[in-house]
Amino acid sequence: MLYIGLAGGVVLRAEHTGPIFRFFEIFHSLSKTYRHIFFDLDRTLWDFEANSRETLAELFAKYRLQERGVASFEGFLERYHAINDNLWRHYLRGNLNKETLRVKRFYDTLKKYGIKDKYLTLAMSDDYIAMSPLRTNLVPHTREILGYLHKKYSLHIITNGFEEVQHIKINACKIDVYFEQVVTSDRAGAQKPSRKIFDYSLKLANALSHESVMIGDCAETDMQGARNAEMDHVFFNPRQTRHNRNFTYEIASLRELMDIL
Repeated sequence: MLYIGLAGGVVLRAEHTGPIFRFFEIFHSLSKTYRHIFFDLDRTLWDFEANSRETLAELFAKYRLQERGVASFEGFLERYHAINDNLWRHYLRGNLNKETLRVKRFYDTLKKYGIKDKYLTLAMSDDYIAMSPLRTNLVPHTREILGYLHKKYSLHIITNGFEEVQHIKINACKIDVYFEQVVTSDRAGAQKPSRKIFDYSLKLANALSHESVMIGDCAETDMQGARNAEMDHVFFNPRQTRHNRNFTYEIASLRELMDIL
């Protein structure tokens, strides 16, 4: 399903608008000339959930957590992600450094099961950082859409992920050939949604904001950051989560980018 944001905060839904929607879609496309496309990485192209799950399952077995009182992998996974997501929010606000985040997410998860083992915490943290970036699960249609867009536009990545792991992910998945610039928050010295990381990325790509579009799955970082930089933006919403926000475009599948770009 494809959505397009129009003046006045109206969002037209393709399944309900038919020819009217198509008129506005064509009108908007004709009025814009994009040259540069900036992608988020995790959860937009790189399937974070699938890759993280596989890595954590391997660690769960390697360190025999069930024998140490962790009842089930599914329960462990749910707790880990809840803790990790909360710590990432603190990290993005500048309340936590990445070294602390990497260790604390495992320490806090294990602590929920009464496990206070410094060696185990550090070992799992190190293994996760080493193993997870090598996983190669991509969001559906990633290769197809990158191949399509690469013929028409200059492609780049803006990510809040860590410098030392994001390039490993991209290279392991063999999608590095599509991108001219990969900008991490470490490299730019700022995190999305700060305008600084977008301005840094635009300058590096020799791009102007009005000829660029940002594609990402997070309204708070990707979309708000694009707004801050006065860039058009595409909200990737595969779960079709309901909201009352207005974006330039909204899609549920990466393939829908072919209807826009």
